[in-house]
Amino acid sequence: MTKSELRKKYKALRKSLSLDLSDDFSLAIANQLLQLDIWDKSFYHIFLSIEEQKEVNTEYIINILAGKDKNIVVSKSNFEDTSMTHFLLTDNTRIKKNHYNIPEPVDGIEIQSSKIDVVFIPLLAFDKTGNRIGYGKGFYDRFLSNCKSETIKIGLSFFDSESEIFETDANDVRLDYCVTPLQVYQF
Repeated sequence: MTKSELRKKYKALRKSLSLDLSDDFSLAIANQLLQLDIWDKSFYHIFLSIEEQKEVNTEYIINILAGKDKNIVVSKSNFEDTSMTHFLLTDNTRIKKNHYNIPEPVDGIEIQSSKIDVVFIPLLAFDKTGNRIGYGKGFYDRFLSNCKSETIKIGLSFFDSESEIFETDANDVRLDYCVTPLQVYQF
């Protein structure tokens, strides 16, 4: 399948999930994450879920991070140059949806990509070697290429892996892990 076909397939699969099931899956993913040896780091980047796209609900993961007193980092997207600016999530951070319904910080304490230790990544599909497919704009590939080499990259998916994604390019950044409700894939 092409990337375009995979995007279409997984958007339809997510859309078919009931709210209760997607919430149960999101909680299961958060619980699976607790198995990983990642909790001794300081700065954790996480996406704020787009409800309209039925993305993995990251509230559970944010609660785990807050409970472990970690620095939680969220991003604001610039659609003109497809870059992301990262901000520390604090009690004072104001979140507002942009015109694509992406919840984003309005402002705050900026954090450089080079400080981030772990990144939780939204995706539509992934394969058995750690390739992933997002929405196709390259925001995360650009962001991840600016992180330090030892930054841990973790995809979050409601669904199991594809056997192989054939359309990859040199700018694609592979995952270290992908976590589903039933399994942790390590690459």
